[in-house]
Amino acid sequence: MTLTFESRYLRSNQTVSVVLPDMPRHLDPAAFYAAQQDLKVVWLLHGTFGDHTDWVRKTNVERYAAAKGVVLVMPSALNSNYANWSGFSLGYDMHDHLVHELMPLVHHWLPVSPRREDNFVAGLSMGGRGTVKLAASHPDLFAAAAVLSAAPVDLSGLTHEQLTASTDPMTQRLRGMVDNAGGLDAFLASDENVWRVIDEQVAAGTSLPRMLFACGADDALIHDNLLAFRDHAARIGLDAEFWVEDGYAHEWPFWDLAIRRAFEFFGLPDAETNPF
Repeated sequence: MTLTFESRYLRSNQTVSVVLPDMPRHLDPAAFYAAQQDLKVVWLLHGTFGDHTDWVRKTNVERYAAAKGVVLVMPSALNSNYANWSGFSLGYDMHDHLVHELMPLVHHWLPVSPRREDNFVAGLSMGGRGTVKLAASHPDLFAAAAVLSAAPVDLSGLTHEQLTASTDPMTQRLRGMVDNAGGLDAFLASDENVWRVIDEQVAAGTSLPRMLFACGADDALIHDNLLAFRDHAARIGLDAEFWVEDGYAHEWPFWDLAIRRAFEFFGLPDAETNPF
């Protein structure tokens, strides 16, 4: 299913891909579609340069979802890092769109459950960053999260001069996020600083979603991202699972494997499926 609607928070039309479970062949269509089903839903986020079609075009996630009887919701987010960019054009507040617009739309217009225990979030690369921010900032909305090829980054030791002088693409991207927040101090104090948010949530004893962090062993980002955060998570007592797979880099073959692993981590039961 493809949904296109005008978004109040993005100030433009937004297109979202949705995968709904197959109807078992022995059921009557009228009765099946009339029933209130309260299906489980996975909010599935794309990476940099991607859109709402990426996951379906480049992995077998639709088949995996059908085997679990789960709904997939895949929004487009440009290269926003799933953050609010109120100063861009007329305003492009992607985080608020997800939480305050798309989730209510899906929960009330489609046969899915709004309960925390039935909602899961996963994403790759940039979408992994969006995933961990949603899980940390809105722990009441999701039962579990799968962060693929991404992890929170600690910027507290950087200076504005270091951010400005670096020509590294990742650092330049971080600088854009910092500038969008109003400067380094404002960024560190904001919800975009997921490293700090998780620290505070753990210290407060907040019941966070169960978290899976997964990365290919040959991913160039693994040392400064996933492994650094894995060590930090152990120090603060964050209950999270970390999985590194040999032979994979920052690539779709890994994300196809990882989303299957994520579905198992979520505890999604097998569904009744069609014979072909």
